[in-house]
Amino acid sequence: MMSPRLSTWVWTSLSSPPLQQLALTCPGFLIWMFPTQYIGQKFPLGKYLGSHIIVWGGLVMLHAVCGNFPGFYVLRFFLGMLEACVSPTLILMVSMWYKQNERATRIGWFYAGNLSTSVVGGGIAYGVTFFEGAIAPWKLLYILLGALAVFNGIIVILFLPDSPMQAHFLTAEEKIAALERVRLDQAGVHNKHIKRYQIVEAFKDIRTWIMVRPLPRLRRSSLLSTRSSTNNLQFIIIMCTGVPNGGNSAFNNIITKSFGWTSREALLLGMPRTAIGGFAVVAGGWLSDRLKDRMTLVLLFSIPTLIGMIIMTTMQYSGQRGVLQFAQLFQDLSAPGFPLCYAWNASNAGGHTKKNTVNAFTLFTFGLGSVVGTYIFLPKDAPGYIPGKAAIVVLTVVQMACCVIMAWINMRWNKQKKAKLQKMIEEKGWTEEDVQREREKAAFADLTDRENVFFTYTR
Repeated sequence: MMSPRLSTWVWTSLSSPPLQQLALTCPGFLIWMFPTQYIGQKFPLGKYLGSHIIVWGGLVMLHAVCGNFPGFYVLRFFLGMLEACVSPTLILMVSMWYKQNERATRIGWFYAGNLSTSVVGGGIAYGVTFFEGAIAPWKLLYILLGALAVFNGIIVILFLPDSPMQAHFLTAEEKIAALERVRLDQAGVHNKHIKRYQIVEAFKDIRTWIMVRPLPRLRRSSLLSTRSSTNNLQFIIIMCTGVPNGGNSAFNNIITKSFGWTSREALLLGMPRTAIGGFAVVAGGWLSDRLKDRMTLVLLFSIPTLIGMIIMTTMQYSGQRGVLQFAQLFQDLSAPGFPLCYAWNASNAGGHTKKNTVNAFTLFTFGLGSVVGTYIFLPKDAPGYIPGKAAIVVLTVVQMACCVIMAWINMRWNKQKKAKLQKMIEEKGWTEEDVQREREKAAFADLTDRENVFFTYTR
């Protein structure tokens, strides 16, 4: 028998965005983020992803028979573990199938699908509040959503190919064409061998002195070693994205109610917010691909958060509910920021193990930032939470500055690579045919972006 206190907690959970329960799901998510990437590298990607979705759905349905907090915590912990593989796996698949100037759009679509669950979930949660029957409404909701996840996992296992070479709907000629499409981007394909040096390279944290470092010397091989790394700067950007995300997601309904709306009205108002975010994510991804630019778009899409939070901070007690609600909706136009960072990873990391590591690092940092974000809105600051909103403004400004630096770094590296390649051509007397042959050899050699002289960074 469920206690009234637990029942109230469940309803609060169901009527809020998923990150409201970060304290329950994030430990499993953070702990399992890196192991699941390297374990998954040993298995077919589609099967690995689909099996996780099926088990995840089963655990969701088990919530209906759980009657105490420890049981809920255990289930949430394992849900977080199972979720850890999803986004990095999808990013890897996008990298294998699509060229650099196509990836942001595709990543935008799957991220928009994630956002759309809040639209559907918000509507379902609102409707379930009126349900009266033999089974508790929240139990019915868990069973239905869990069953849908299991069904979706089965579809993924049956129909999602592990790589272009395993796509049953392609002919032999089409499989070759699919590989050739990404050859010039030096993206490579799935590689089951975990390469330690690529993990080490991904975690070299030397961003603090890259600005003053002289141009690197060539190794004895014909490949370029760019002895620089943006991981530290990337950590700052993702952390500055994750902290506001955690605070916003966990307290959005509370902030909405502070404008004067009821709990049910806050649920309904959450639906257009996520719809706006989903539209912005797809549009931002498309625009990023057209412009072949990532960080400039991250910077531009940070502006709505900056403006919205400034309005909500300065006008919280003005009594102008419409203006405050507009500001909250307007800041959802910043939703493309994080998926564009996904796309940045997909376009700027070479080597399968390194891409796994960078993706895991990104998600780990984002999850950590989201947890931290829930602590910038303190109970003593209710109902306006002005300090928390001001903190988001400051972090957004820092993120925007880092985006400018990151874009400059990538352009600088491209110039270095171009100069080094030209020098190699002159020294070795390569013809155009020789250069093309070397480029094709490097394309599927599972080289990192730093090793591969032909790899081109996206701004």
